[in-house]
Amino acid sequence: MIKILLADDQTILTEGIKSVLETCPDFKVVGIAQDGAEAVKLCESLKPDVVLMDIRMPNMNGVVATKRIKEIDDRVKIIVLTTFDDSDYILSAINNGASGYLLKDIGSTALIDSIKNAYAGDTILPSKIAKKITDAAMMVSSDKEIKLKKAFNLSDREVEIALMINDGFTNRQIASVMQLSDGTARNYISSIYSKLGVDGRPAAVEKIKSKIR
Repeated sequence: MIKILLADDQTILTEGIKSVLETCPDFKVVGIAQDGAEAVKLCESLKPDVVLMDIRMPNMNGVVATKRIKEIDDRVKIIVLTTFDDSDYILSAINNGASGYLLKDIGSTALIDSIKNAYAGDTILPSKIAKKITDAAMMVSSDKEIKLKKAFNLSDREVEIALMINDGFTNRQIASVMQLSDGTARNYISSIYSKLGVDGRPAAVEKIKSKIR
């Protein structure tokens, strides 16, 4: 049984989502939070497996609440479910530990499948959202790109991935956003490490930051 917490200040909407989720025998909605602060408190007491988190809420928004919850229990899977597809929100939520980002126009079957997949450890990024992140990642200053290319002889794709590494994206998130297989993403990252002359992510981040400051 997958225990789910809903966090949204729109009561009518959460009641509708609750009704949809409870059609799945594998789900149990254990609580509903009206804002981010309440979501953090309920996570401590109810120990949900998955949180469906809105972004814009009073007292504490969903991005901050996601970070707080992941600090308390990193095992909790948090899926942002919102009407906002702003790239800043998407990147902030994922960088703070969200397992996925969905829009509220999603169908009931797709929502149920997304929760199951997130619970299994997948990163949930529909193509529309993945494109937003890719576009945001590509909107780095040409100065940073030129510096990385010149310093380490990186390809255009390697520059994009290096900047995502610098922003804290995991290997799996990079693969999802760039629409690569996990193995291909790992190969790109290994190539970047080799060109940077480092053995791992912390050293890579340090070296990248030293060139794009």
